[in-house]
Parts: sequence; C-alpha cells; structure tokens
Amino acid sequence: MQPNGLDKLDIENIGKVIYNPDYAKLAEDEKVKGECAFTDNGTAMVDTGIFTGRSPKDKYFVEQPPSNEHIAWGSINQPLTPEIYQELREITMKQLSGKDLYIIDAYAGASPSSRKAIRFVTEIAWQAHFIENMFIMPSEEELKNFEPDFVLYNACKATNPKFKEQGLNSEVYVAFNIEQNEAIIGGTWYGGEIKKGIFTMMNYWLPLEGKLSMHCSANIGKDDDVCLFFGLSGTGKTTLSTDPNRRLIGDDEHGWDDEGVFNFEGGCYAKVINLDPNSEPEIYNAIRPGALLENVVADEQGHVDYSDDSKTENTRVSYPIEHIENHECTLMGGHPKNIIFLTADAFGVLPPVSKLTKEQAMYYFLSGYTAKVAGTERGITEPVATFSACFGEAFLPLHPTVYAELLGKKIDEHDVNVYLVNTGWTGGPYGVGKRMSIKDTRACINGILNGSINEAEFETLPVFDLQIPKALEGVADNAVLNPRNTWEDKEAYDEQLRKLAAMFIENFNRYNDRGSEFDYSSAGPKL
Repeated sequence: MQPNGLDKLDIENIGKVIYNPDYAKLAEDEKVKGECAFTDNGTAMVDTGIFTGRSPKDKYFVEQPPSNEHIAWGSINQPLTPEIYQELREITMKQLSGKDLYIIDAYAGASPSSRKAIRFVTEIAWQAHFIENMFIMPSEEELKNFEPDFVLYNACKATNPKFKEQGLNSEVYVAFNIEQNEAIIGGTWYGGEIKKGIFTMMNYWLPLEGKLSMHCSANIGKDDDVCLFFGLSGTGKTTLSTDPNRRLIGDDEHGWDDEGVFNFEGGCYAKVINLDPNSEPEIYNAIRPGALLENVVADEQGHVDYSDDSKTENTRVSYPIEHIENHECTLMGGHPKNIIFLTADAFGVLPPVSKLTKEQAMYYFLSGYTAKVAGTERGITEPVATFSACFGEAFLPLHPTVYAELLGKKIDEHDVNVYLVNTGWTGGPYGVGKRMSIKDTRACINGILNGSINEAEFETLPVFDLQIPKALEGVADNAVLNPRNTWEDKEAYDEQLRKLAAMFIENFNRYNDRGSEFDYSSAGPKL
C-alpha cells in the first residue's frame, strides 16, 4: 500500500517510500543503517546526539491571521514571519528530496469525533519507529481513505545557517504553520519534539472546538470510574497512574470531549533513569522488542545500566501501550469521577492530601506548582519553586485561562471531585525532612478512588485554607496528614508556610489582567 496524496508533499525525486512499516521491518532497517544498537533482550537503543531534550527556545509559530488572534504570544509561543518560515521550509524540503522516506499516517486522539489525522515524513528509521510507538495506528481499511489534517516534516539532518540574520535563536528550528496545516523540524534529532509538537497542535485545535486538552495521565477502575492525574515531571504521574487494580488509559496526554476522556497517544514515553524492576515492574517489563530506548548506556553484551546518567538524566523509553498488561484497549473512558493534582513540594509545607473546592481547583490548576531540588554543586540545597500553568505551560499555544475555563465547566457539569496530593517532602524541607513514603501516598490515592476520604473528618490548613483529613485508612501514622505535626520546629514550619504562600501569590498576579471571570486569587493562600 502507498499513501494517498504523495504528490502534495512538495518533495522532489522521492526515492523508495516505506509506508507504515511493521516493527520487524523497522528493526531490520535500524540495524542495516547502523541507527540503533540492541539490548540483550532485543530492544532497540538509539542516541539522539547532542539533543537529549526539547529545544523550547527554537519553537515558533507563523504569525498570520486568523491563528495569530488566538495564540498567546511570548517566550513560549514565539512569532515567525511567513517569509522566514518559507526559507526554513525550503531547507527542509531540500533535505528530504531525493531520499528514501518513511511516511507514517496515524491518529492523534482515540475519540473518533475528536481525533486528528497526522502524516509524518522522515528519512530516519528510528524516528518512524518512535512515531508508531507514540501515535494511534490506523487499520488497513482506514488507511485506504486516509486524508491528513496536518503534516509534520522532520528533516533533523538539516540546519539553518542564516539564523542570526533572521533573528532566530539557533540553527535548530521547530516551526508550526497553522494555516498551511504543517510543521517542520530541523537540526534536532530528539524524538520528544515530534510527540510534543503534535501535542501542542492538539492544545490549539481542541479548545477552539470547546473540548479540553490536558497534560495528564488517566486510568479507569473496575466500575468504569475514571481518574485524571495532573503533575509536572518528578511528581509521580506515570508511577501513580500505573495501578495493577486499574486499567491505564494513558500516561501523558488526553482530551475531554462530550463523550468523556480519551488518550491522544497509542503509547507511553517513560523516563528510565534509575529504573528499578521492583518499584516500577510495568515499565521495566514493557522494555522489549518494539520498544525504543533513548540515550541509555549498555555494555558490549547489550545489558543496560539504568543508573548511568553519563549521556543525560533524561533517558527514555517509548513503547506501544499494549506493552502494559493492564491497559484500556479503547484508550477511552467516561467522564472523570476524580481529578488529582500531584505536586512534589520540596519545602515540606503542603499536606499529603487535600480536598479542593471548585475555585481552589481552578487556582491550583492555573498555578501548576511543584518544587524541584536545586543542584548541589556549590552546596545549594534550597528548593526551587516551579509554576507551570495547567501543568504543561510549555505546550499551550492559547492563554492558560482558556484551558482553565473549560476545566471549570467540566467540573461543574460532571460533579467531579478534585484533590491536591503532595508526593514531596515531610518533616522539613529537602535536606532536613524526608520524601513522603510511597505507601502513604498510595493510601491517600486509594482513599480518593474508593471514596472513603469523603467520610473523613477534616481540618483546615492555615494560610492556604486547605481541607485535610484527620485520618485515612492505610496511612502508617495519621499525624503525617497535617504537615505541621511532622516538623520538630513548629515556628520554622509556620515561616516556611508563609514563604511558600508568598510565592503562590506572586505567581498568580500574572492573571490579574484577565478580569473578574478569572479572579480565583481568593481561593489561594492569604497572608
């Protein structure tokens, strides 16, 4: 089978077209072309070169109507003139011309009423492999009439020599032309640019259709109750949503339309640094032929050392969701019963679990808070607060309040319970206290999922006005539920509480210009 509309690609002298190949063909090409090595169990391993993460400063949108009226321009969504885009496009097409090409037609979005048909073009076998892992592959019948809504051209071998005179950041480019329904990538080999590029576009399209796009994981229980897990990197989003008692809908990107929640992807993209088969057996067992490891270190026999971060701390594996035994085959679920915001508070201030009002839910969604532990090269151990709107600000082309408004409507419409769960520190900040035990965190999650948390007696955390349960089944010591109890120096806790509150307030000031409709500051901490 050959793709429809090959002549519309604007690429000259296309050689052999490898169209939606199977994993056996991809593995053969990866081996023959020398693109990948293989582990002792036959899993492909690739090095993505100097780029082991995304290049956010090299991401642009063409500034033209009507999309320019919707995009929130700034450091995240940078404008590009149509003329410069055309120059970059010519570089891209020149690189891809006269080559054998992998063309992958796939869907973003499991919901038939909300999915988008995407065509990917690349000359690299492992990138085709990555795409097939991460997106939803059509049936042969669907491919017969496949018409792409959007085309992504990946010319990673090409670079832009004129970037300085064009006023761009570097020779790398990731550029979106919404009106032409296409994107181009040059200069970076990192697979995550492909994944997050399409996620960015889904975050543009869906809200304009009145549908919510979300950076979250989702699972579903035996009674078909759906739970969403929002959280930035390091908060436990993937680990906590991968539950042997619940089917995984997806681990990272979802939509919420009139029918319910659906995965954007057909696979998972998990961090594997310090991967341990005992604590994360589902991910460990998913690393087998068909999966694709990025930037890991292995010996001559192909045995991977997951603790080795000499290439990067951002070692990754992509794999089709079928590699997770307990997954939801449809990649869809109904409307959520519960939403959980995960934060790793390294200041040791926030409770292990809090029940939020709708207004608080909007506040903490727009705040998108976690705290990362600072590097210790010069003895700095003070945590660093991170605020990323909607828990994914780097991928939001529209203003964050657009997504918040949609979330608020959904919470009201479907009577959803919302909770804030802290997987960070207790008994003091990083360097003094200790990380919250996974057992206690699981007990908090279980209390939410089985509804027992709603039977608990609650008390109020001062300043933040958060409702925290006094006791929960499965928590080793209920005293831990109120973080102040766990600090030896209570005055130090109170001071740290006020410090964190001030950070929240300062961050939320950026929404002051959105009018009374989005004034949720009263639901946040008060000093």
